[in-house]
Amino acid sequence: QPQLVESGGGLVSPGGSLRLSCVVSGSRLDSYGIAWFRQAPGKEREEISCIPGLNGRIYYADSVKGRFAMSRDILKNTHYLRLNNLRPDDTAVYYCAASNTPTTNQTVCFMTHWFQHWGQGTQVTVSS
Repeated sequence: QPQLVESGGGLVSPGGSLRLSCVVSGSRLDSYGIAWFRQAPGKEREEISCIPGLNGRIYYADSVKGRFAMSRDILKNTHYLRLNNLRPDDTAVYYCAASNTPTTNQTVCFMTHWFQHWGQGTQVTVSS
């Protein structure tokens, strides 16, 4: 079973940037589909980006497209989420998640129940 550990959150001013990391231990990074989610206070968990695992593509939710960028370093078994031009409504706990069944399907990649493994989350607060 993989273990996922996020880091990199913090307090940032509007317009600022952060880079979140998700270290995946227990197996090769490219064995999984990987996604980033976030959950703001009082709101449902939202999936914001996904690598389905079998087609080399990255997909983004409209709410973050053009501002956030997902990447990975397979040698370090680490996924990254670069958050640019942050806004106060980006304030949330950010989670990474992994699926044992990588796919090429973007729709599947955005199904929460497709993911079996979750990190503990890292808090991002955007405030002046």
